[in-house]
Amino acid sequence: MSSKTDQRAKEILRLLLKDGKTSIDELSEAFGTSTASIRRDLVRLEEEGLVHRTHGGAMLAGQSVYEPFRFDASFPVREDRFALEKERIGRAAASLVEENETIGITAGTTTTQLARSLRHRSNLHILTNAVNIGMELSSSNGLDTTLTGGCMRWPEAFSLIGPTALEALQVVVMDRVFIGVCGIDAERGATTIQAEEAAVFRAMTRQSKQVVVLADSSKVGMLSPAVICGVAEIDLLITDDGISPEAVAAFERSSVRVMCV
Repeated sequence: MSSKTDQRAKEILRLLLKDGKTSIDELSEAFGTSTASIRRDLVRLEEEGLVHRTHGGAMLAGQSVYEPFRFDASFPVREDRFALEKERIGRAAASLVEENETIGITAGTTTTQLARSLRHRSNLHILTNAVNIGMELSSSNGLDTTLTGGCMRWPEAFSLIGPTALEALQVVVMDRVFIGVCGIDAERGATTIQAEEAAVFRAMTRQSKQVVVLADSSKVGMLSPAVICGVAEIDLLITDDGISPEAVAAFERSSVRVMCV
């Protein structure tokens, strides 16, 4: 999708957020483009689960989706992959958190599930670089939630990065940090796609007494370009029961405890 088409799709979503539904003719007039182009935009948005096409127009998809996610086509798509496994991983991670702890939660779809499992807890200090997690927890009276600050550079993530985020992490010590990854390997460690995001995640691991990686089994054995931390720095991997016995053994040989849920 071209940048112009991508921008038009985002504007369509903004209109739908305001009005709930619209017609192809109205969108064609608003954006000064052909009805055929608008139809293609709506097909793509429907494939991404963001809108429902109607006769001659479109309406916003189910209202259960947290509104900012609708501007980020990739987040709900990623969230739907291994969704049940991610929920189990999030609940298992939440069970480790004890009252009065200070914990870190990085951006990610699986870490978002952890945050949702903590919403009704109390007496916790949570530090995160994820804007969506901050919003998830903002209505929880018992939680002291702090965002690192920083800039959001990519439309496909809610991750705060940059010098402001790194500086905020220098003045806090966490009992444990929960890391979301794109890949986790028994030899190379935890990795993600963007180097600047990896730098923030890496800073969080340095400031934490325990490093816990949350990764569904599809990410085990996978490598992405940017290293978050080496395997020697990982204390615990929480994954689903799709992980192979051979992979579990490899992590345990590297002194990484594996929790399968």
